[in-house]
Amino acid sequence: MATAYNLEEHRAALTGHCYRMLGSAAEADDAVQETMVRAWRNLDRFEERSSMRTWLYRIATRVCLDALGDHSRRFRPMETGPVGSVDDTLTTQPRTHWIEPVPDALALPADADPSELLVLRQSIRLAFVAALQHLPPRQRAVLILTEVLGWSAAEVADNLETSVASVNSALQRARATLATRDLTQDRAPLSDAQSTLLNRYVEAFERYDVEALTGLLHQDATLSMPPFSLWLRGHESISQWLLGRGSGCRGSRLVATSACGSPAFGQYRPPAEPGGPHKPWALIVLELSGDRIAAMNSFLDTETLFPRFGLPPELAP
Repeated sequence: MATAYNLEEHRAALTGHCYRMLGSAAEADDAVQETMVRAWRNLDRFEERSSMRTWLYRIATRVCLDALGDHSRRFRPMETGPVGSVDDTLTTQPRTHWIEPVPDALALPADADPSELLVLRQSIRLAFVAALQHLPPRQRAVLILTEVLGWSAAEVADNLETSVASVNSALQRARATLATRDLTQDRAPLSDAQSTLLNRYVEAFERYDVEALTGLLHQDATLSMPPFSLWLRGHESISQWLLGRGSGCRGSRLVATSACGSPAFGQYRPPAEPGGPHKPWALIVLELSGDRIAAMNSFLDTETLFPRFGLPPELAP
């Protein structure tokens, strides 16, 4: 008989699923908790005609669709306005406006085989989750259940209480929408060259060698800093930012982690007075393309993000 322990072992898979649906790690946590509550209350209805995880996915999908009923979609800064300049006024949007990063450790099941893990990791990347936000909720569910989880149209139709024809129609429309989005970032695990690239990035950032740092970027690389709406593109603008308004990051230290299927770092800025600890400043999520960095995404909500990623509250001098 299923127990609370059996439910709990599926938490990471469910978190990844809810994150794809909602675009928010915090909302995904809430949806998973509601899924567990509903599952526990209805354990007597689990007839083992499908796996426990499949049954939980069904519940979680309904929870997310309920949650999305009153929600507008989430965004990345690059979707909210034209490219900015280093002199632009900094305006902010609330947390509920932005796509939030999710820790790989909380969203990727440890028991997934390598080929399954490759698909699951790709499906939590920022670009893919942002593309999903352009789909109506039911189209989003159909695409995730079929393309990510590998369900048949009949299984999806049963879960969503609709017809196979409706599922196939929704899937066709969803695929057409995603075809208009740029989802070209690398899908494979890190190559040796990319691991070397990340080491060079950390060394350049901690030395605050801006010339070396921008040399690791694609010519049209972007820099974004939610909750600020401002985003920048290209070596010149990014370099001007780092040497100007962003120069308080000089002397920062980085702690490696992983987010949204991508390399990430907790950034700690130095204290105003020498001798004090370095304090959290940003969670940096890098998007790679080939042997260069395509995007640097600095999420500044460290009060929320650092505890979720298990990052320390400060670094000793």
